[in-house]
Amino acid sequence: MQIEISQISLQGDRKTNQDRVGYLEYDAGVVLVLGDGLGGRPKGELAAQTLIDTIEKALNNSPMPIPDPYEFLEGAILQAHNDVMAAGREQIPPVEPGTTAVVCLIQNGSAWWAHVGDSRCYLFRHGLSIYRTQDHSYVEDLYKSGEISLSKVSTHPMRNYITRCVGMLVKEPEVELSKEIMLMEGDIILLCSDGFWGTLDDAQIGAKLNSERLKDAVTSLAETAVQLGSPTADNTTAIAIKLISLQLLNQSSSTKGKHVSIQQPAIDDAIKEIEDAISTYGHEMDD
Repeated sequence: MQIEISQISLQGDRKTNQDRVGYLEYDAGVVLVLGDGLGGRPKGELAAQTLIDTIEKALNNSPMPIPDPYEFLEGAILQAHNDVMAAGREQIPPVEPGTTAVVCLIQNGSAWWAHVGDSRCYLFRHGLSIYRTQDHSYVEDLYKSGEISLSKVSTHPMRNYITRCVGMLVKEPEVELSKEIMLMEGDIILLCSDGFWGTLDDAQIGAKLNSERLKDAVTSLAETAVQLGSPTADNTTAIAIKLISLQLLNQSSSTKGKHVSIQQPAIDDAIKEIEDAISTYGHEMDD
């Protein structure tokens, strides 16, 4: 499969960054995952990292290509819920951490995604948002019921209150699953935390992703989100994948391939740039 991936995670104006993001690539496709640890509760970063780790374990234990995407996505997120609760109980003193979750599976020319909370998954085609997850939040429920207008959503005092999460409560959350979406070359799938989308509109995000190199667009959008949110900007995290070619996605594979999990994109990008520089100018360093 020919893809381009870019990701970023900025701390914003918070004391710590409780967001976690990663991707896992294998012969038949790729899985994207993002968690936004719940602020105001202890160990939100533990919950988000446990989500990443659990999804990776689930993928490693699944045949390739994944035979039932819905079962995989729902099962992996529910397992993450139990793992987060267990990780919290192991702390001294015990805590009940929580995180949002959004996971996207791409294989065989299609995409499926699942989410809990208000971290989002978008599918952009020619700059237009043709699919987007619906937030599991108090304000989203008010808007759906007609109690507030769309213009009030972004400024409502309870806009950060989510109604579902992974962890925190003993009861397993209801996982919302997408339908299967047939992909086209050039499509861009974006996963992001509310710190990213909260100050940006869908049209602005789509136009930027469509008009610039993916890495430049993702970086610029994240930095803009932090600037607009200042001086109380939230952790701001996103990962985007652009489908360059679907040719290999349409070929079945029963073997596992390369697995990559990245939670610190800024560090990894810096390492990649250093490696590229050494490759290009290494002969000069030897003189």
